[in-house]
Amino acid sequence: MPLKSLLKIFWCWLMLWASGYINAQHRVQAKVVLDHQKHQLLIEQQLTYFNSSNDTLKKLILNDWNNAYSSKSSLLAKRFSDEFVRSFHFARAKELGATSVEKIASSHGQNLNWERLPEQVDLIEVDLAQPILPQQKQTIVLVYVLQIPSDRFTDFGYTEKGGYALRDWLLLPALYRDQKFARYSNADLDDAAYGLTDFDLEVHVPEHLELFTDLSQTSVEKSNAEKVYTIAGTSRVNFSFYLQPKPEFYSYKNNDIEVVTDIQDAKLNDIQKAVIIDQIADFVQDHLGRYPLSKMTLSQVDYSRNPFYGLNQLPSFISVFKDDFMFELKFLKTYLNSYLQNSLHLDPRKEHWVYDGIQSYLMMQYVAQYHPDMKMMGGLYKYRWLRGFNLVSTEFNEQYNYFYLLMARRNLDQAPGESREQLIRFNEKIATKYYAGLSLKYLDSYLEENKLSQALRDFVAANAHKNTSRTDFEQALKSQTDKSIDWFFNHCIDSRKPIDFSFENITKTQDSVTLTIRNKTGVQLPVPLFGLHQKQVIFKQWIEQFARDTTLTIARTTFDKLALNHLNEVPEFNRRNNYRTLRGGIHPNKPFRFTLLKDLENPEYNQIIYVPSIGYNLYDGITPGLRLHNKTILNRPFSYDINPMYSFKTTALKGHMSLAYNQFNRESQWYNIRYALNSSLFNYAPDASYFKINPNLTFNIRDRDFRSNHRQAFVLKYSAVEKQQTNYLVETNIQNYSVFGFKYIDAHNEVAHKFNLITDTQFSNSFGKVSGEIQYRKLFSNSHQFDIRVFAGAFTYNRNTNSNAFDFGLTRINDYLFEQELLGRSEKSGVFSQQFIMGEGGFKSKVSPETVNQWLITSNLSFNVWNWIELYGDAGLVKNRLAPAKFVYDSGIRLNLVPDYFEFYLPVYSNNGWEISQSQYPEKVRIVFTIDPKVLVNLFTRKWF
Repeated sequence: MPLKSLLKIFWCWLMLWASGYINAQHRVQAKVVLDHQKHQLLIEQQLTYFNSSNDTLKKLILNDWNNAYSSKSSLLAKRFSDEFVRSFHFARAKELGATSVEKIASSHGQNLNWERLPEQVDLIEVDLAQPILPQQKQTIVLVYVLQIPSDRFTDFGYTEKGGYALRDWLLLPALYRDQKFARYSNADLDDAAYGLTDFDLEVHVPEHLELFTDLSQTSVEKSNAEKVYTIAGTSRVNFSFYLQPKPEFYSYKNNDIEVVTDIQDAKLNDIQKAVIIDQIADFVQDHLGRYPLSKMTLSQVDYSRNPFYGLNQLPSFISVFKDDFMFELKFLKTYLNSYLQNSLHLDPRKEHWVYDGIQSYLMMQYVAQYHPDMKMMGGLYKYRWLRGFNLVSTEFNEQYNYFYLLMARRNLDQAPGESREQLIRFNEKIATKYYAGLSLKYLDSYLEENKLSQALRDFVAANAHKNTSRTDFEQALKSQTDKSIDWFFNHCIDSRKPIDFSFENITKTQDSVTLTIRNKTGVQLPVPLFGLHQKQVIFKQWIEQFARDTTLTIARTTFDKLALNHLNEVPEFNRRNNYRTLRGGIHPNKPFRFTLLKDLENPEYNQIIYVPSIGYNLYDGITPGLRLHNKTILNRPFSYDINPMYSFKTTALKGHMSLAYNQFNRESQWYNIRYALNSSLFNYAPDASYFKINPNLTFNIRDRDFRSNHRQAFVLKYSAVEKQQTNYLVETNIQNYSVFGFKYIDAHNEVAHKFNLITDTQFSNSFGKVSGEIQYRKLFSNSHQFDIRVFAGAFTYNRNTNSNAFDFGLTRINDYLFEQELLGRSEKSGVFSQQFIMGEGGFKSKVSPETVNQWLITSNLSFNVWNWIELYGDAGLVKNRLAPAKFVYDSGIRLNLVPDYFEFYLPVYSNNGWEISQSQYPEKVRIVFTIDPKVLVNLFTRKWF
């Protein structure tokens, strides 16, 4: 054969090998049979593992993520508990999933030893019959049954409509890289790490179900009341798999790709959708290159699990965005996610920031290109009277920065380069993704000339058919510029250290301005300097990275204001110090602006927010007022809140005030020190008011694991109270007092268990007391829950011989420091006296004595018998002066509708006898409820932070 022909053959073989088509990936051949009645898949599978590493492998690790649903102690179950998702832990057995492995054998029929990894029920370790040498392959045979879980936990599983949405269901080998397997358990993150695999599947389903997948369908046959689908795909790491009794997917094709989707928008017709889909496909191809596969399947499940978190999440009846724009956002995000996951084969848990950053960056680019005038609140901008709100007038793409700052200002932000399972929910879903995109946008602005876009196209083209890594991405970016961009990786990706630049000294002459820029956090990054005149940009200049301070002199032209990062190209922590006027006289750097209602922060103004307010308690009645504060949607170090109110019932001024300064320590577990001064003036009885002033200092401590719900706090506080004399409470005659207190709190709360430890020490001229309590709640695997609380308290001295004002409360918390939201704090009868706040003795029945002036030890227990119905019991010893110790007890039924927020206690038996048979029983019922907006908001946001 001529040498030229040999060279051609060799070149073709080399190209195929480089593209991953000659034995350079694993191969799965399987027969899959659906038992629809049992929600089971019976699978016979051949797995050929190709060892593309330089190591000899004696074991394989298989991902069995379906089995994560089998245990309430799996990582998946623990994450549900951490995020207060109750559905899984209270699920019935038939709703859970599991994998029953019947056989794992060699291709010659030899049974292989295998086991599930300790503490990882969704990973299987297989001992191979023979080691697999580098660049060699070996086949094993697997027979197993999948019990499909309900889709109500993660949107994957069997559906109420009789269909199936499946992901990560086959037993597939984990990604092998850097001399080890990626041993990742299912954490509900859609980030299973696999090697490139060829699939050949024969799928048997009942004839009424139709299969939708992004694998190629080679044939479908009908026989014996079933359909048999033959589907295949090459060089895949995953694939979509949906079965529907009533098909909801529809197909769109252009010259480059077929898109199959069930993402719905009832208000758009097929032509409108086709135009949008075609526009998105062209946009992505322009920025990333041609999609390496011929078909893409996008489902509503895909979008629901990763929606566009922005202000377009408002309910449809108050939606401020047009239907076509909403559909564009939904489809664009889902399309980008699928494109990137199927084109770039990174480690999805450790290198997720590459996917997230590119996706968020391109979404910003898309809106800038096709909707440049879109505002954050969409159509509301057309109303001139609303344009004064920064929330309404801010550009749409600015919300990415605000969502990042929402976490950064709470000291809860995390670096994009942190492993995905370590991110708290809000960061994993929103803030860290957006920050990665903002960082790429920052890099794009710095590099200029569309160099980032070229780097992205090159990166995708070079790695579409092979496993790749962050290192390859770094090289693709660096290949486009001679500038040093190590700062991007070291500080924007791998660090959570905030970025904050400000002006220091500015001196001016007739023809020049000399200025000093301060790098407040020491993060060495470039920053743009602007000269402005009447908000118009006169010049822009990039200042290269510097450590602490840099001084420069610029020619003075028509600009009269200097600004750093004026266009918000740098994802900066604080832009309120970025402006400096050059005009003389009384012109402030940032003028004051009064704003009705809470608004977004505007770094160019000192914002004062005024908000009509309304409050209520039994004695003041409805109390309207006007709040004046500086609390924007983003937290800031110093905040004030002044709320004068008027009580029509007492015809007197009431209200409250607070001043607070938060000191955040970003690298310490003592992450927050809060200095605060609070005061309030309200009635505590129909004929008497109280005034309280309370300076306090709080040290907040958290674990280094941000996902942990474990928190600790030390609180030092001083409370001075002045009370008017009242005839409504004859037993209380103490009017003015001050109390110094020290409290320690150790709390760990989640769905599966709760453990709180609280100690409290108080001293004043007339008394000293110490107390402690332990709360423990445990949810068992059978969905039963046990709750116990133990409280002990004693006076070290008590000089109040004629008053019970500072006694421990046995049946009702004694709130003499006015810290609790008691609507009728002095009531002895009626519905307001039935309000219950767990504290001190914690008894629900009004047994005697109701207060204790020496010592007490009590325990409060409850055990659920069905869902939110529980039995409770309280028991304790109490000791008053001049009286013997007394044993007290009560019991009853607890309706635990929303734990700690809305509950009913129905007493049955106590020291008072059979209360359930006594007269006026409804007045004995105790109720847990709150109308405090901050407490109610926490109920819905606790899973995110």
